[in-house]
Amino acid sequence: MSAASGVDTEVLVIGAGVTGIHQLYRAKQAGFSAQLWEAGDGVGGVWFWNRYPGARLDSESYTYGYLFSKELFDGWKWQERFAGQPENEGYFNYTVDQLGLRPHIRFGARVTSAVYDDASATWLVRAGDGTQVRTRFLVAATGVLSVPAFPPVPGREDFEGVAHHTGLWPHEPVAFHGKRVAVVGTGASGVQIIPAILDDVASLTVYQRTPNWCTPLNNEPITPTQQAELRADFTELRRTLDASVSGFLHERSDRRAFDDSRQERWAFYEKMWVSPGFAKVISHYADMLTDETANADWCAFMADKIRSLVDDPATAELLIPDNHGWAGKRPPFVTGYFEAYNDPKVSLVDLRRTPMEEVTRTGIRTSDGLREFDVIVWASGFDFGTGALNRMGIRGRDGLALEDYWADGPHTFMGLMSHGFPNLFFPGGPHGAAGNNPRYAEDQVNFVADALEHLRKHGHRSMEVPAEAAEKWDRMVAELAAYSSFGEHSYFFGANIAGKPRSFLLNPGGRPKLREARDEVLQSSYAGFFS
Repeated sequence: MSAASGVDTEVLVIGAGVTGIHQLYRAKQAGFSAQLWEAGDGVGGVWFWNRYPGARLDSESYTYGYLFSKELFDGWKWQERFAGQPENEGYFNYTVDQLGLRPHIRFGARVTSAVYDDASATWLVRAGDGTQVRTRFLVAATGVLSVPAFPPVPGREDFEGVAHHTGLWPHEPVAFHGKRVAVVGTGASGVQIIPAILDDVASLTVYQRTPNWCTPLNNEPITPTQQAELRADFTELRRTLDASVSGFLHERSDRRAFDDSRQERWAFYEKMWVSPGFAKVISHYADMLTDETANADWCAFMADKIRSLVDDPATAELLIPDNHGWAGKRPPFVTGYFEAYNDPKVSLVDLRRTPMEEVTRTGIRTSDGLREFDVIVWASGFDFGTGALNRMGIRGRDGLALEDYWADGPHTFMGLMSHGFPNLFFPGGPHGAAGNNPRYAEDQVNFVADALEHLRKHGHRSMEVPAEAAEKWDRMVAELAAYSSFGEHSYFFGANIAGKPRSFLLNPGGRPKLREARDEVLQSSYAGFFS
């Protein structure tokens, strides 16, 4: 410990995902002493933990990586428009080595407590491996998809076969060949793994609670010509992404659905169907997410597509959502998902009609009986937004527990800070924006880094959001959440976790509201934030 500063490190970052790596880089670049703790044994965040077959980006790879260095950008050649897990994990390892960050990362260090001391304006942070550090600034870049969730079904631990959650996938390959396999869940992970393992299994039973509006990912290799164009156009690519509300390159349309005839709309919908990834959201008709009739029209088109892809009419109907429209939940993007149900090895169980009752030593029992399996894949999602932060044992001023302060949902400012928790930041956490997450989170990372430099320059000891600024942000979230396309049945409201308060976990104002709040703080020279 430095006798002069009374701390072991000035900045402690938690989490070696896309946000944490960037925050560590900014801290080291500014001359702070800094460490990063990571619970796992490698870097990559979700791309370290989610290594199941079929795991893949649905943001274009070259828009997902870091853009603060052309040299770093030029040194990595993405092979696919939407990179798979091995390529993503490789990219983050390349990054930390190119930037010289690996010596500053401690692996296998899962935080068990973080306690603020007002007298010294420092945090004492402990990890499960026995490590403890006193730091001035704690940056919890733990992500929103880092705590796997399981359905509250009895007997899950009694199963004697192989069972894995997609968000805790082992490094060793899981043997599927000739096995009777169950996949529980048809969200983003489930719809990826189902077609990926289909050829190996003896049988595949899919347990579905509610279907999602899945559309084709439309992945493709990046050609050498495209590689050269990406490097030549780097400055423009970065400028466009920085100006984009969603953090994507896809162009927005200003045309409204019913400006076109039905024939014209159906032709446009066909164009959308074969477009890549989130182009189906961003480049769609301008009123697709605000006009219920337009949304229902597109849903009718998608329903017809599903019926054309799935041979069995009854199965097709079970795969068509009936409780939400397009983007009422986060839309998954798929490759060969609907076609998988045409394989006689695959069966679909509707958990709304036949609820899951228990997991036994040999399989899964629903109200219509027991099915036996060798392997169960839990593709049952995450405790989105607040899951990791509420489990870290964070105690702010006067011992205030973060999980108590957030008992009715997160209270934040810019999705970055909470009143009562000085010198604590959580970029990439709750009240972030829907879209290409690294592009939104980089705004938060840069705000934190610049604020710490300002604090150091002016000799302040701590930074805390004033109560009135946090309350204003909370009001904005509550007021604009009513206009979001995401319904309360979405995990963006915590609907997938039993007992979790129904609170909107995103910033419904997106990047514009984040930057508006940032600019207000900067224009006031951080008035009221420092002491």
